[in-house]
Amino acid sequence: MKTSQGSECITAGVRVRVTPDYIASESSPDDNRFLFAYRITIVNEGSEAVQLLSRIWRIVDADGETSVVRGDGVIGQQPTLAAGATYEYSSYCPLGTRWGTMEGTYRFRAAATNAEFDVEVARFYLVAGTENQTASTKQ
Repeated sequence: MKTSQGSECITAGVRVRVTPDYIASESSPDDNRFLFAYRITIVNEGSEAVQLLSRIWRIVDADGETSVVRGDGVIGQQPTLAAGATYEYSSYCPLGTRWGTMEGTYRFRAAATNAEFDVEVARFYLVAGTENQTASTKQ
């Protein structure tokens, strides 16, 4: 589901919501430097605890240039979410174009079984000049 420029989806009982923002004060359009922040909310809607192990991001700019970012955890953490728990964090993405997209995958492990599984982070949009946009804005 697309919400404004963000996204939200559920995979294997884990909901991931993304809310992006353009950071005009840290950007320099004349130098093709655009900074975007994004807030991630992860909710464990399942019945057992899960731990976030790693992430893969696919970032595409307006010129079609693609970069893939892989790493352990998020912002240096590998949080464990009990059933019903929520985890939130913020990060950022610099781009050389006025807009781009991000999407990805989180790798989780179920605490009870040690089974690993992937959780989708649906595509969201990084668009310069949308810092004041709300969900009620026409699409």
